[in-house]
Amino acid sequence: MTTEAVVTVDGPPGTPVALPEGLRDRVAKAAQRASQALLARQDPAGWWKGELETNVTMDAEDLLLREFLGVRTPALTEASARWIRSNQREDGSWATFYGGPADLSTTVEAYVALRLAGDAPDAPHMRAAAQVVRDLGGLERSRVFTRFWLALFGLWPWEDLPIMPPELILLPSWCPLNVYDFGSWARATIVPLTVVAHHKPVRPLALDLAELRVGARPRDRRDLRTWAGRFWLLDDLLRRYERRPIGWLRRLALTRAVEWIVRRQEADGGWGGIQPPWVYALMALALEGYPLSHPVMVKGLAGLDGFTIHDERGRRLEACQSPVWDTCLAVQALADAGVPADHEALRRAARWLVEQEVTVPGDWVVRRPGLAPGGWAFEFANVNYPDVDDTAEVILALRRVAEDDRGSVDRGLRWLLGMQSADGGWGAFDADNTRALCRELPFCDFGELIDPPSADVTAHAVEVLAATGHGEAARRRGVAWLLAAQEEDGSWFGRWGANHVYGTGAVVPALVAAGVPPEHPAIVRACDWLVRHQQEQGGWGEDLRSYDDPAWRGRGAPTASQTAWALLALLAAGRRDEPVQRGLAWLCDTQLPEGSWDEPWFTGTGFPGDFYINYHLYRLVFPLMALGRALGDPGGGGMK
Repeated sequence: MTTEAVVTVDGPPGTPVALPEGLRDRVAKAAQRASQALLARQDPAGWWKGELETNVTMDAEDLLLREFLGVRTPALTEASARWIRSNQREDGSWATFYGGPADLSTTVEAYVALRLAGDAPDAPHMRAAAQVVRDLGGLERSRVFTRFWLALFGLWPWEDLPIMPPELILLPSWCPLNVYDFGSWARATIVPLTVVAHHKPVRPLALDLAELRVGARPRDRRDLRTWAGRFWLLDDLLRRYERRPIGWLRRLALTRAVEWIVRRQEADGGWGGIQPPWVYALMALALEGYPLSHPVMVKGLAGLDGFTIHDERGRRLEACQSPVWDTCLAVQALADAGVPADHEALRRAARWLVEQEVTVPGDWVVRRPGLAPGGWAFEFANVNYPDVDDTAEVILALRRVAEDDRGSVDRGLRWLLGMQSADGGWGAFDADNTRALCRELPFCDFGELIDPPSADVTAHAVEVLAATGHGEAARRRGVAWLLAAQEEDGSWFGRWGANHVYGTGAVVPALVAAGVPPEHPAIVRACDWLVRHQQEQGGWGEDLRSYDDPAWRGRGAPTASQTAWALLALLAAGRRDEPVQRGLAWLCDTQLPEGSWDEPWFTGTGFPGDFYINYHLYRLVFPLMALGRALGDPGGGGMK
């Protein structure tokens, strides 16, 4: 690895200055290599898609689902088990992200899957895993959803799980805790789970998990001074009802729930474009009498195969797929790097993106009944849940390509404006989805449950409104929301990426694009925060533990994507000074010969504190954006 001398430039942080000639030449060559690498990865149809790598609970639950449905095969089992084994760490544990601490529930689910695959409990790797489970509190301290899976196979009593009544589906949208109070991903998961919980099925396995138990007593959760405690009291009352539910009401609830599930199956066979509602929907429908030969079931199981990756390490399941997101980011990165607007690769991508426009209403109409459809989703097929993030970034991408958008940009902008929440910010999938009470329900321990406005999503909405000149009043309200949301240390929280580096990297370019001057105190404070957290070698990194422990904010192994996010903010503020030069030099130094960067760390966020993602294309598109903007306009383009 080589190092490039950098030059400290005098003058205020917002003063644009030229890069030193030697560094500029290196940046240009690195951008060219990255552009070539990215262009080579485009699908002939026009899209890009990198792998979304997650933790092994996806694969463990896939094996358990197939066992439950009676479709698990030896070959599939061994391939999945090989992948699960390859992710076990030296101490016997599994984590929720690369380099993270041992996670109890992830380790339990991986252990059960390997037992299902035939791994003996006295094998060294299994003994080590069991010891980790016991050290972390045993099965008794695992999350509710892990014990839910165990109950399906007689490994945990249904009576010891919180009640999930299917009557929840009957609550009107104005009633607190109705299904539309939950975020899109949560409601799509909870509805089928209530059906499964009604049936309380048990498909016994020829194993027990005595070696994972420590005999811990349940935590005392009934402090009636808190909403959580009151909900545990409500759970006691529901438990009495569950013994003798009102027959006609329960039948109506199950019918409505099944109808709700079937109506939301997507073209690819899935639900919500993500794994959790997919697997629970298949189980719920099977329990309600849908045979495996039913078209809905056939389509659902076949669709899971499309989320499966096979390689030398085994078989693994993606929790989601990101072609729309990856494609719009790739277009912007290439445009930033100087690829012309009429380049066939960009035009092909634009045509594909236009074809993905969502033109039918989804769940968002519950809060915005008069809003016409528009916008884009994240996945190949997810018309029920377009999102503000993708819509903003797709529009930014389409504006940089010489191709007819057929009116999709105008429709997308109207939809995005209509999705602004009452407080001036934007959430991802819904407007005004802020009922925090949902988080206190006893069965809700599987991650974030609501979709309130966040700094990163709001920033993308503000940036696209600034770029297009639409919605001046909405843009002003969005800017005010962002300024009010700045953390005391000068950073912004990152909901969908890790974490304050991500949030700050999104907000600063948006504020500058919206007309906030670089010398504004909020931007100066944000840039100062980034500079303070730059690492000695020039890069930036933030460990995902920052979601739980503020001491980790801006601290962690340096990564290409996070370094790029920091640079995008500093460049947008007009800086070309020593910190920027050191960051660019770090990207040049660490680039692989084929043009990308090595990044095993997870820098994407599904649920803060619970579920994380390694977007395999982030390591290429974001560094290319930063390199390209360093060579050109410091304030151009968009990012996530």
